[in-house]
This record gives sequence, C-alpha cells and structure tokens, in this order.
Amino acid sequence: MAVAMRQINPEVVAAYPITPQTPIIETFAQFAADGKVDTELINVESEHSALSAVVGASAAGARAMTATSSQGLALMAEVVYIASGSRLPIVMAISNRALSAPINIHCDHTDSMFLRDAGWIQIYSEDAQEAYDNMLIALKVAENKDVLTPAMVMQDGFITSHSVQNVKILDDEAVKKFVGKYNPDYPLLDIKKPISVGPLDLFDYFFEHKYQQAEALENSKKIIRQVDKEFYNLTGRKYDFIEKYKTNDADYIIIALSSTCGTAKMVVDKLREEGKKVGLLKVRIFRPFPNKEIAKAVSKAKSVAVLDRSTSFGNFSPVFTEVRSALYNLDKKPKLYNYIYGIGGRNIGLDDIEKAYNDLEKNKFSNDINYIGLRK
Repeated sequence: MAVAMRQINPEVVAAYPITPQTPIIETFAQFAADGKVDTELINVESEHSALSAVVGASAAGARAMTATSSQGLALMAEVVYIASGSRLPIVMAISNRALSAPINIHCDHTDSMFLRDAGWIQIYSEDAQEAYDNMLIALKVAENKDVLTPAMVMQDGFITSHSVQNVKILDDEAVKKFVGKYNPDYPLLDIKKPISVGPLDLFDYFFEHKYQQAEALENSKKIIRQVDKEFYNLTGRKYDFIEKYKTNDADYIIIALSSTCGTAKMVVDKLREEGKKVGLLKVRIFRPFPNKEIAKAVSKAKSVAVLDRSTSFGNFSPVFTEVRSALYNLDKKPKLYNYIYGIGGRNIGLDDIEKAYNDLEKNKFSNDINYIGLRK
C-alpha cells in the first residue's frame, strides 16, 4: 500500500500512527525523507486531525491520502461523513482491526463495517497483491468526474499487513499514466472562482445533495468495471465486484471477504477432489454492494453460508444482512446461514471451513446465528 502511494505521489498525506496500520505510513514517510515523493507529509495529533487535514487539502484541490485502523477510524467517524458529503476523492488505506473494548490489536472487520453507510466506496483485499492493486484502482475510480467519492481500501490487519508475500509491482511510469493527473473542477484555492465548502445546508437542498451522493455511488459501479478493465489490460490481473471460485455448478457455497478467501479456496480444492460440489464467492467491492451479481452467482445453489468477521449486536451480522436482502426477490433461492468467525483475530483454519461446508451439506444448523471457533 505504501509503494502504491509512492507511485501515486499525492500532494498531501496526513496520518497518525495506530497498529497495525503504522507500517504503511512509516514506509511512506521514509519515501518522503528519501526524496522519492513530492508529498507534504503532515504529522498530526490524532486521527480526527489526520482526516481533517486531508479533507482540507482535497478541498483545496490537492490529491490527498491517509491510512488508519480500528479506534483511529472510529475517531475519524465525524470527518468520514464530511469527506463523502463534500464529494472529495480521498483514498484511505485501512488495516482492519477489532474495535475496543476490551483492547485488541488483531483483525476483524468491525471498524470498516460500522462506517459501511458513510458514503465511501469500500474495497476488500484478499492478499498483498490485491491491497497494492486496489489502491491504484480506488484512486482512479474516486477521482472520476461521474463519481467524486472517497474510497477505503481494506486489508486484514497482521494477517495481510504483516505477512511476507511476493507482489508484482508496476513500473512507476505505468502507474503515473494509469492514474493520470487530478484536475478538480472546483478547487477551494482558485480565487477566480470563489466557492464555499461545507456550508449550512438545511431542508432547502440537503435532501437533494444526499440523493446526489447516492447517485454517485450508483454511477461508480460502471466506473469500477471500466477501471478494472483498464487495469486488466495493463497488468493481466482481472478483478470484478465478486470473484466466483468454482461456483458455477456448486451445491454449497461460502461467501466471505478478504484473507479468509485464500484459506477457503484451499478447502474448495480439497473437497472438489473428493467429489463434492462446493464453491466460494468472494466479495471484493462491499460498497456499492453488488446485489444483482451475488444473487445471480448463488441462485442455483442448495445452501449458502455467509462468513462474517464482524458482528451487529442485536441483529444478524453485516455481510449476511446484505446478502439476504440481495436474495429477497429471487423466486427460487438457496437456504442461507449466518456464520460469525475470527473476532479479535481468532484464527480460522482449513478444518473450520471444511466443517462449515459439511454443515451446509447436512443442513446441520440449530441457531439463527452460528459461530466458528467460539469457546462455550
């Protein structure tokens, strides 16, 4: 992610350290110290200030970025809504981490999920390669004039952020050409075209402005596909809203996000060798949510398990709720089951995922919400 930021060469980066995001900005700060970027790097006193500084820079017309995790994102929450409501194409790298209390520094998706309706594009990465690629793609999508919406790019804290993996890095010039130059239409510092940013907006126009945000996210679907195609032509790496892994003839499908998908693919391969028709559906773009694509991908399955690395206290978990809504209008739909796993970084292994497939096959569920790896 830091290398992607170096190649993008934003004019402003403001950040505050928080585990497990810190290495992203540490690495980028070293690039700045070594003169490898032209970025104004701002060390601020909190994450709230970090995103506030980035909002100011973006409003002024600069290409601006930041990164955070967990409580840092929670502290930013007020400004997260300001960034999207102001239609500022900021890109923020997130290393997913559990929210306190109790204090926990390991991975789950509660931090980004609690801001899933904040008007940001949300992209989840399976591995380090996707984390790098998604940063470049997110910037080009966010800055498109038909979108102008900020984007979060997620990777699993420690599981991805602190693992060693081979990553194919593009040539600097190729990235520069791919992302292009940012030319805002209404920069705050253009004194020939004075504007207001963040003015009072009561019942006269507020509703319409929120509608425009909704339309921008809807527009982003077309732009995401367009940019994904451009990226494929450049790299040969193909991305979409979802990844269907052996789902075409699958009777039993697991839906998951991020690094868990790599583990699940190994289980799918093993069970396929045993003659079982199983598959994996990976959700890469969570906002805007790919309702139609998911419904089509799982419509012929007998049953589907949604694996959530986050909870929604008092209701089903976030991804399950979205998937169930996506399937609602299907005349014939698979049985759908909710699994919660990996909270606070608890490991999910091959055996755990294989058990989930076996449960689907045997229709072995006693509760509305089921848990993987929970000690009772």
